[in-house]
This record gives sequence, structure tokens and C-alpha cells, in this order.
Amino acid sequence: MDMKRISRAGAGRLAFPHVGELLVSGGVLPADAVGRVMARQRELGIPFGEAAVDLGLVTRADVLLALAHQFDYPVLPVGDQGVSPELVAAFEPNSERVEALRQLRSQLVLRRAANPQLNTVAVVGAGRSEGRSWLAANLAVLFSQLGERTLLIDCDLRFPRQQSLFRLAPAGGLASRLAERGEKGAILPHPRFAHLSVLQAGIVPPNPQELLARPAFGAQLAVARDSFQMTLVDTPAAEIGADAQLVAATCGSAVVVARRHASSQPRVARLAASLREAGVNVIGGVLLDF
Repeated sequence: MDMKRISRAGAGRLAFPHVGELLVSGGVLPADAVGRVMARQRELGIPFGEAAVDLGLVTRADVLLALAHQFDYPVLPVGDQGVSPELVAAFEPNSERVEALRQLRSQLVLRRAANPQLNTVAVVGAGRSEGRSWLAANLAVLFSQLGERTLLIDCDLRFPRQQSLFRLAPAGGLASRLAERGEKGAILPHPRFAHLSVLQAGIVPPNPQELLARPAFGAQLAVARDSFQMTLVDTPAAEIGADAQLVAATCGSAVVVARRHASSQPRVARLAASLREAGVNVIGGVLLDF
């Protein structure tokens, strides 16, 4: 089912469109079959979507996608090429690992309620390939599913991943903004997520740490705090330089990520200690088990 088609066709007439209207506008249910579905719905006393599935006219996945749109819950059908399959929060919302990510989101929401300054959080880790970018991306999707204006910034100007995960062109990213190359406009929502904006890293520059140390980066975060309800910041691995500590200090708070059977416990502990010494509020740690 094409969610873009649903968004255009379903939003025009009704603020809370009927599932049948969404299935028809999405191109999965023929308009001339609606009467048959309604008849089966009355006969069996079941919801419209279940009746359409019972008749073999649509799949259960089609109905779940329509319901998600009906309740303003951005999920994507398997095979959607608009973003990477690694965004499990969008493709596998009922999976165990996404439920675990929701628990983390809940903890961040509770901490933020007690301290509004915790609306800008850096996601840091000691080594490469330990899940920082994956966690930041999926958390950003989850916050957007709350209906919150969410911003994801990729500050890994060495080995950026967010532009790949969200299928964005590198042109016009953070590096260009920090180098003051004329990129100053608003950061638009991602085509697949109405409440999520992604500021990709952009073209890899020769001077990543120097760019992140410029006042322009702090100014970028200040704008984000005023414009978005939640900002998550992806960072480079701490093992390759001081970029992560620099970014986290500018954000003011951080979550430390480690990966089971991959991360070095002493190295993670040293990273957390160094962040605290720099005045960063280390909200907590996340151990990924995959």
C-alpha cells in the first residue's frame, strides 16, 4: 500500500478517514468492492478491515497500515524503498526490540518532564559498529510516532550513516551549514515521517572536529531547541577522536551505547567518566544485544 497516496487522498475530505476510504485511496481495495465488504461487515458483525480480509480482497498488513495512518501513527510497509530496512521502528512496530526501544523512549520522556533541558540528547559510544547510529535513528522515529516535532542531527562528519538510513542526498547537510556555505533554511520533515526532520552530515569534510567546535554548531542546537520538541544527535565513535565529547558537551546530555560481545567495558566506563568530567549529564546507558 502506498502511504504517500493515502496521505494525499485520505486527508482531503475527513479529519479521521474511514479505513475503507484509506484502503481505496491506497489502491489496494477496488472502489466497487466496498459494498461487498460492508455487506460482509454487517453479516458477521466485524470491523470493515476484517471483513475485507475475510473476503480475500486485502491483506492483514494492508489493514494494519491503514489503521496506522488513521491514528496518525507513521509506520511503513515492508519493501518501502524510502528508508533503510534498519529502521525497525517504522517497519516492525510490534517486534520485541522495538518494544524495548519504546521503554527507552519512555525513560527519556520522564527525564525530560523533570528537566526540560533534556530535550537535546547526544547518542555516544566508544567504538565503531556498536549501534549508535541505529539507536539514534530508531529513537527519532519513535519520538515522531508520539506526534512530537523531532529532529535527528548526524554529527558524525567522519563516517556518517543517517543519510544512508533515511535515503537522503549528502548535499546541503550539517557540514555545509557549519562551514557557512549558504545552507541556512529550515530543515524540512522527511518525506516518510511528517513529524521527523533529519539533518544529514553532508559531504565528509577534511576538518570535522574544527567544524563542530565552531560557534555555528552551538547556534544550530539553539535553533533546534526552540523549533523541535526533541532533538537526537548522532556522534562519531569516541575511539577515533574527541568529536563525540565535544558534541555531547554542546548538547548538555548524552546516552552511552554499548553492544554485547563487542564493546569493551573499561573503554565504555572511561567514556562515561570523561563525559561527566566535561559537565555532560549522562542520562544512562544502553546495551544492545544484536
